[in-house]
Amino acid sequence: QVQLVESGGGLVQPGGSLRLSCAASGFTFSTAAMSWYRQAPGKERELVAGITSTGGSRNYADSVKGRFTISRDNAKNTVYLQMNSLKPADTAVYFCRWSSWSNVYWGQGTQVTVSS
Repeated sequence: QVQLVESGGGLVQPGGSLRLSCAASGFTFSTAAMSWYRQAPGKERELVAGITSTGGSRNYADSVKGRFTISRDNAKNTVYLQMNSLKPADTAVYFCRWSSWSNVYWGQGTQVTVSS
């Protein structure tokens, strides 16, 4: 079955960095576009970044452009989110997402807290 397992979250000070990972299994990762979403307390889940199957095209939310980088390693079935210059507003649970032709799959999420 499809599994998406995020890791790498934690507590970081403003201006700091974190690298999230999402290990995927149960589908052909190398042909799958992947994305990262986040959900802050009391807010709707929002798209943070997306990447095509080959990594040739990436898109970002305006709020993270220039600070976050999405990447992938198809040999390791893993997608990453490098987060730099973190702000308190980036505090949220971060989710990995894959959408097949019939279903949407989410990981369990990893908490990122940016606070001094």
